[in-house]
Amino acid sequence: MADQVTVKLPDGSTRQYPAGVTPAEVAASIGRRLADAAVAASVGGVTVDLDRPIMADANVAILTGDSAEGLYVLRHSTAHVLAQAVLDLFPGARYAIGPPIADGFYYDFDLPAGPDGNPAHFTEADLERIDARMREIVGEAQPFVREELDQAAGLELFADQPFKREIIEGAESTEGAGAGVVSVYRNPRPSSGEGFIDLCRGPHVPTTKRLGAFKLMKVAGAYWRGDEKRPMLQRIYGTAWPTKKELEEHLHRLAEAERRDHRKLGTELDLISFPEELGGGLAVWHPKGAMVRKLMEDFSRAEHEAGGYQFVVTPHLSKSTLFETSGHLDFYADGMYPPMELEGAKYYPKPMNCPMHCLIFRTRTRSYRELPLRLFEFGTVYRYERSGVLHGLLRTRGFTQDDSHIYCAPDQLVPELTSLLAFVLRVLRTFGFEHFEAELSTRPVGKSVGSDEDWEKATAALHEALAAAGLTYTVAEGEGAFYGPKIDVHLLDAIGRRWQLSTLQVDFNHPIRFELEYIGADNERHRPIMIHRALFGSVERFFGILVEHYAGAFPTWLAPVQVQVLPVADRHEDYARTVTQRLAGAGFRAELTDATHDTLGNRVRKGKVDKIPYLLVVGDSDVEAGTVGVNVRGGERPERDVSVDEFVFRLAAEVAARS
Repeated sequence: MADQVTVKLPDGSTRQYPAGVTPAEVAASIGRRLADAAVAASVGGVTVDLDRPIMADANVAILTGDSAEGLYVLRHSTAHVLAQAVLDLFPGARYAIGPPIADGFYYDFDLPAGPDGNPAHFTEADLERIDARMREIVGEAQPFVREELDQAAGLELFADQPFKREIIEGAESTEGAGAGVVSVYRNPRPSSGEGFIDLCRGPHVPTTKRLGAFKLMKVAGAYWRGDEKRPMLQRIYGTAWPTKKELEEHLHRLAEAERRDHRKLGTELDLISFPEELGGGLAVWHPKGAMVRKLMEDFSRAEHEAGGYQFVVTPHLSKSTLFETSGHLDFYADGMYPPMELEGAKYYPKPMNCPMHCLIFRTRTRSYRELPLRLFEFGTVYRYERSGVLHGLLRTRGFTQDDSHIYCAPDQLVPELTSLLAFVLRVLRTFGFEHFEAELSTRPVGKSVGSDEDWEKATAALHEALAAAGLTYTVAEGEGAFYGPKIDVHLLDAIGRRWQLSTLQVDFNHPIRFELEYIGADNERHRPIMIHRALFGSVERFFGILVEHYAGAFPTWLAPVQVQVLPVADRHEDYARTVTQRLAGAGFRAELTDATHDTLGNRVRKGKVDKIPYLLVVGDSDVEAGTVGVNVRGGERPERDVSVDEFVFRLAAEVAARS
């Protein structure tokens, strides 16, 4: 073994150290500030503890809490402190797993029965006690000490912890340890040397003092290993960040997200509801919500018609043979509703529209002159989702896709994908989104169809389309569908949340399965390439995102009621009705309020709560002059004495611009 090792740092520089040097020592040699901020290290691409010896030449990066990898370690270590606090406060508790998750962490527990013999449950007061104990543990600067044990010793160590024993019995080894070896982390108390111990791969921060800002959020139920037949555990969720400022910013985002929740606003603004009689994941659209949906769909249809798409309509269910041909019964059966037996055949509600579009292509001989053939449908599909993952309109069991399938010749693939991506971004920008990112997923190893040449050309075409659009994107190696590579477009909403939305998928599989062909210029038969493209993804989900993006205050062109006319008193109602009729005749969605039963102030307040873009107040002077008082949503001061003609002109320009 060499006496020296060469460490290559992220800036490309190299340094020599004695073999066995630790990442903590490397950080200290670089600078005190880095050493103080370090939480873990990447050695040869593997995240490790700061005290793990480096025994061979390696690329080394010191990880701090403001990196994705460092934040993961912070949250993982905070989860351990949560478990230690619970075991300190609830003797006899059994602990399961506690991984980092997006924005935080959780840990699952099984509490001993209470004095009445019934299972005990965490309360809000318990969370406060646990939080206080966690802060004591952090203040004690307990070190995280890694040990490796053989399986038998691990089972003995966790003799009274059945969940840990099950993990050990099912694991050949812990990552980073040898075969048949498991790793544990101890948190000895400086005063006594005794303390908490957990089964864990690691890595962890050097001591609890290195943890950042955290907050316990809520308690929920969770089945052990997600199996409904296994014990129901109690899951404590928390969030953790490198600094108090970042924690406060996150909590503010959560509060803002709660204020914008489309389920809450859907009820308050009378847009949608989810009657229990329908079952989970199924919504009904009220007149105002249905109006917004109609406007979305009308705009989409007009754009598709202008873009050379042909509209099709397909049924909501099909015989099983269709989904056998498409492969859905082989690859997607768990996500489909169970079949209905009828006249000796099985019928399934359709989970996808693409097989039926292939049938339309196949109805007659196609010429190369018809390509690219762009088919478009607002097609409603049905997918079985577990009740635990349903979430308003964002995760439903029945939804309508704005589904396009484009059949093209190989030499048309690059320009078609480039055009498609530009089309997608143009439409999304019209709805008020400006910040986009993308992910390109490439060929999965050993699980795909199609030639290497086709995959290479399709992947190159996707790269070219993304470059033409100027989109920032990442590459997800091996994450493509079995039938071709794809682009997923993500957008950022008004409070910075990232939503996966539009998808462009290149498909070699369906044309083969459905034996799709066209006659080329050489008078020979050729196989088309198929592109799947969902722009909204689903109308329901996109509507939910829009509600939350705008906090229910839709832009004027999308608002279910654009203008509300408010007479000051009964004597102004005839004129107010004339103004309302004038607006309706010009194509605007206007309504008149009744001055008889409520004060003007209350009606103005209600109009603001309903987030109506324009409230027009009319009184004596307006009746005489043919004017209105204009209250703009979010405006500071009303504008008085605006002629009706001028207001109609302004409103028409705003709606036409979809601003």
